[in-house]
Amino acid sequence: MELRQLRYFLTVAEELHFGRAADRLHIVQSAVSQQLRRLERELGTELFARSTRAVRITEAGNRLLPYAREMLALQAHAREAIEELSAEHAATVRLGTSSGLGVRLDAVLTAFAQHAGHPQLELVTGSTGQRLAQVQAGDLDAALLRGERSEPGLEFLPLWQDALMAALPAGHALASPETVELAQLAELPLRLSPRSRNPALHDLVMRSCRAAGYAPVLGPEFTNDQDTLAAIGHGKPSWTVFYAPHADQLSVPGVAFRPLSGPALVMRTYLAVQNGPPRAALRTLIEACYEAVESARA
Repeated sequence: MELRQLRYFLTVAEELHFGRAADRLHIVQSAVSQQLRRLERELGTELFARSTRAVRITEAGNRLLPYAREMLALQAHAREAIEELSAEHAATVRLGTSSGLGVRLDAVLTAFAQHAGHPQLELVTGSTGQRLAQVQAGDLDAALLRGERSEPGLEFLPLWQDALMAALPAGHALASPETVELAQLAELPLRLSPRSRNPALHDLVMRSCRAAGYAPVLGPEFTNDQDTLAAIGHGKPSWTVFYAPHADQLSVPGVAFRPLSGPALVMRTYLAVQNGPPRAALRTLIEACYEAVESARA
């Protein structure tokens, strides 16, 4: 018994006319008749009573009818499931990223690649506001960002926490110890991104400095890694902050990176996704992020 024969049988049963059934199936009428005769021979009974005036389904045909419908429905569901899986596996996951993720992003990419064979991962950069708007619009599947927040239609999955390190002139007296007290940096100008560019980081640093007993002296703004570190290493003494995973990957002449002690300077990273059940490719990314968290703990 072939699924093709069951499809022909079901169409004739619905039309009760071989010509109309053949038209629906886009084949010649003789092919329909031939395949149904084969099916009847295999089953050992007639499924249709044929005359020159009418086609009538027999009792055996009526018994077969629900099973034929069920088998063809199962075939359709199986095809849909495989096609959906193939589409998900071939899909590209678009992830919004930011600078300073360092080894954290490497760990996510490594974990994601271990599930590969399936979705491809495309990294997209942009400001925090841009990335959140793109996730809300569906232009990004997810975005990594630092600092707790709330946005309509989005869910923020907590991932890892990173400490901030001070970047200061290597020849400065404060760079001699292995750790720098945050309060000791009170007189040194701070290069910080404006709040409009990075509110979470700006607020954390300013809040921690106040907790250490001072309002920081703000120097020139933090523009980009290269220019800011060059100015710290070779210009007028100043300092800034870098996330530890990023600082660990940097080696800049004239600049020393030191852990900070005093009020906690720690920021949590979140994965922003749309509310609702994620598709399979996005689930792979979420699992990769959690694996990166576990790897860091280990």
